[in-house]
Amino acid sequence: MSRAVVVEEAEDRVVLRLNRPEVRNAIDQQTVTELHEACALLEERPRVALLLGEGGTFAAGADIAQLRERRREDALRGINSSIFDRIRRLPMPTIGLLDGYALGGGAELAYACDFRIGTPRTRIGNPEPGLGILAAAGASWRLAELVGEPVAKEVLLAGRILDATEALGVHLLTEVVEPDELLAAGHRLADRITGQAPLAVRLTKAVFHAPREAHPLLDDVAQAVLFETEDKQQRMTAFLDRRKPREENR
Repeated sequence: MSRAVVVEEAEDRVVLRLNRPEVRNAIDQQTVTELHEACALLEERPRVALLLGEGGTFAAGADIAQLRERRREDALRGINSSIFDRIRRLPMPTIGLLDGYALGGGAELAYACDFRIGTPRTRIGNPEPGLGILAAAGASWRLAELVGEPVAKEVLLAGRILDATEALGVHLLTEVVEPDELLAAGHRLADRITGQAPLAVRLTKAVFHAPREAHPLLDDVAQAVLFETEDKQQRMTAFLDRRKPREENR
C-alpha cells in the first residue's frame, strides 16, 4: 500500500506531502493515521513542518465515501478534530502550502497550521452544511479567530469559498506565489523561523496559545527558562559585539 503522507526529513524541518492525488488528497483514515505518526516524529524531535498536497490540490476535503458511513460513535471519537488539534499543538511552527482546493477537512487542516501560503488558484471554504453536517474539526471556532466573525459566518453558514486574493485580504494567507514557487516560499519562511533561537520559538508558540488566565505567570516562567540558556547568552553577546564599533566611532 502506498503512503498517504510522504515524510521528508531534514535537520531543522520536515516536509509532509499528502499523497492521494487521484482523489484530490481527500483525508481518509489512512491519512489520519499517518499524520498521527508524523506528529509523533515532530513531538519527539521538534522541527518546523511544511504541509502540502500532491497533484495541484492541498486537500479537497474528508473522504466522503468514508464520511457517509460514519455514525454518532465515530463523531464522538473526534477522528479528524483530534489530529488537527494535535497538529496545532506541535512544538514548532507549521506551514500549510495551499495549492488548489482546501475545502472541508482540507480547510480545517490548513486552519490548524500556524502559517498558510497559497497560489493564485487556491480556494478555501467549508461546504459541510451543504452535505448535511457541520465543520466539526476546528473550523466552527478556529476560523473566527483567524479571520473574524463576519467572514467566518459567510464561509461556515452561507458556503462562501474564498479565492486567493480574498484569503490574502483577510490574512488567512500570508503570501500568494505561483504554484512552482510554493515549496520554495515555504522554505523561505522556514528559514526565517529556524534563524530564531529554537527554544525561544517553541516557548513563544506555547505561551501564545495558552489560555488568558495563564498569563502573565506563564510568560514569566518561560522567560526565566530562556534567561538561563546558552543560546540567549551567545545571541545577546553577538548583538552587543556588532554594535560596539558603531558606539566607539561616535
